[in-house]
Amino acid sequence: MLLFILLSLASFSNQDMSIEQVPFYKDKTNLLYYIDKSGNIQDIKDKTDWNIRKNHIYQNMLLVMGQLPNRSSLPPLDMEIESIEDMNTYWRKKIRFNAEPNDRLPAYLLVPKKIDGKLPAIVCLHQTVDIGKASPVGIGDHKNRHIAKELAEKGYIVIVPDYPGFGDYKIDVYSMGYVSATAKGIGNHRRCIDLLQSLAEVDPERIGAIGHSLGGHNTLFLGAFDERIKVMVTSCGFTSMKKYYNGDLTGWSHKGYMPLIAEKYKCNPELLPFDFTEVLGVLAPRPVFINAPLHDHNFEVTGVDDCVASAKKVYQLFNAEDKIQVVHPDCGHDFPPEIREEAYRFLDKYLQFRPEKNSLENILR
Repeated sequence: MLLFILLSLASFSNQDMSIEQVPFYKDKTNLLYYIDKSGNIQDIKDKTDWNIRKNHIYQNMLLVMGQLPNRSSLPPLDMEIESIEDMNTYWRKKIRFNAEPNDRLPAYLLVPKKIDGKLPAIVCLHQTVDIGKASPVGIGDHKNRHIAKELAEKGYIVIVPDYPGFGDYKIDVYSMGYVSATAKGIGNHRRCIDLLQSLAEVDPERIGAIGHSLGGHNTLFLGAFDERIKVMVTSCGFTSMKKYYNGDLTGWSHKGYMPLIAEKYKCNPELLPFDFTEVLGVLAPRPVFINAPLHDHNFEVTGVDDCVASAKKVYQLFNAEDKIQVVHPDCGHDFPPEIREEAYRFLDKYLQFRPEKNSLENILR
């Protein structure tokens, strides 16, 4: 398994360091230091120094997640269209394609009817809901989760995959050799980028990601491990590990996430090798919009602000402080219309997109 982990890291670092040698960072709020090969603490003064810490963060994440899919032996995508629905301004296609050998990933692909040149595209990741990918595309009565539908109506090309165990994707990632569903999810979501980039209608350099709750943290994980994602929107997706249910990480340790958090790290944030301070940090300098409601019962709001404050120090290294933005609506674990509209404007800005319908009011009319 170590070999697979090292292969996964190949695109992230030139550092000559094995997983066993990666240092443990007790203080994960301060991202402006690294531990050198002698175990000494060194201040981070520039981007070169930061890349050392960034490499350590990747390796520590993989200690918990386990191997990512080996991208050197991926089969052709071989996309199959199972059905097509006319949604007035766009086509809703139900598709399957090869995520890896002997594994067909179900997804929706939303394609606007009006296409003038190459369009930006979005990977849209669903929340914890039995119907999985169906919710963001507008199936079900929770309109505040119909994110992909709204983006398609704005003119984006959108792909919405099922996460393992949801919708039409009832697989056992552990029988496939994975240590976590998180790792399998990251691999699948990277394949969604591959598929988008294979489409003639898509501008391969203008791809973003968005998600709520489960989809919110999966958006960050995808962005962390794949820099083809140029901009991210995460809604109700994280807090600092110490402030997640007062430091009890049981909720992160079930089979839908990372069981090693319980088995190896005792659901204790003091023992865990990574935190969301670091996940946000590795995204710098790419733009991130964060919806963190004041009354989110899952992801405590001051812990979100702690993570943002830590990550901003890294963004400052890139003179990109303004590219990480957090909003705090007065609600619970939700993605209200006015915040979605603000998030979509954020995507428009950084994907250089000027849709005809800029107002969510027009979309929902």
